[in-house]
Amino acid sequence: MTTKHTDSGQSGGRTARVITHVAFEDLGSFEQILREAGFEVEYLRAGSDDLDVIGPETDELLIILGGPISVNDEDEYPFLGTELELLEKRLAADRPTLGICLGAQLVARALGADVYAGKHKEIGWSPIRLSDAGSRSALRFLVGDDVCVLHWHGETFDLPEGAEHLASSDLYPNQAFSYGNALALQFHPEVTARALEQWFIGHTCEIHQTAGVSVKQLREHTARFAGTLQARAYPFFAEWLEQVAANS
Repeated sequence: MTTKHTDSGQSGGRTARVITHVAFEDLGSFEQILREAGFEVEYLRAGSDDLDVIGPETDELLIILGGPISVNDEDEYPFLGTELELLEKRLAADRPTLGICLGAQLVARALGADVYAGKHKEIGWSPIRLSDAGSRSALRFLVGDDVCVLHWHGETFDLPEGAEHLASSDLYPNQAFSYGNALALQFHPEVTARALEQWFIGHTCEIHQTAGVSVKQLREHTARFAGTLQARAYPFFAEWLEQVAANS
């Protein structure tokens, strides 16, 4: 069953369709920004909802969020093939699309790039570095003194042909890229401190199986960095929404 979140105070008539892979990895702070921009937000759950309701060539915004599975697990999770086919059509039509974490890996794969295991898992808070193109983009709001973003992944991707590299981190060179009206972010700019408590429960096995990572450490770093990230996420996401609206 799809879930619609609406704001009766807005009348923009625009729709953001959001694919989730686990319930607790949702839009976070981005949902309020979308509502304020006049979007109706509709969540679709991968694996149970019909993803064919998403128009591959419509102007509606598509956001694909994260999850603990691999893009390469199509045999076990056939809906990944549906997502990839949808993305291929949307990217070819240059429709507004945002992929976060698993969503970014799906965008990369849909553009023909390889997605594969990294040398180290990257779980926790750390800064990103922007390329020249990234410094001119809305991502500029997500860097600065004491600004860190949340990373939670063990896989990475090659930069797709024709994509513009935007950001990197100490462990992974490809943290963000754009491709027309699509943006792919390996990291999580959408998270909030309160919502991350659900992540600490849902990802407990991965946390306890990863050397150097603990709930205590993650909670302490979340208390330090999440408020600043949430404040910076607002101008970042609002500006990106304005840009794709102007280009669509």
